[in-house]
Amino acid sequence: MSDLASRDCVPCKGGVPPLAAAECLELLEQLDRGWEVVDGHHLARTYAFENFRLALAYVNAVGELAEEHNHHPDLHLAWGRVGIEIWTHKIDGLHEADFVFAAKCDRLYPKS
Repeated sequence: MSDLASRDCVPCKGGVPPLAAAECLELLEQLDRGWEVVDGHHLARTYAFENFRLALAYVNAVGELAEEHNHHPDLHLAWGRVGIEIWTHKIDGLHEADFVFAAKCDRLYPKS
């Protein structure tokens, strides 16, 4: 199994079709548990935290990652949880870079 988190997150410049369902499933198997492909369009996962402060710190870390890689997910912050949705806006669907970014988010998550 490849380590998606160690790969470069190369932004899609458009002009390519979104990944097919089989390609999405193959890449999904390489992510930590909890991710799902929603309607063949985007990746979604919710991370659990002990409190708001830890959830906020994680959102800030993902925000820094997003700026570093120019790949900006939708983030949803609530007490004790953070939801992330990722897709490539230029193709209105999923690209390999979305899975790479998701793996990098997993790497940031403080596992207990």
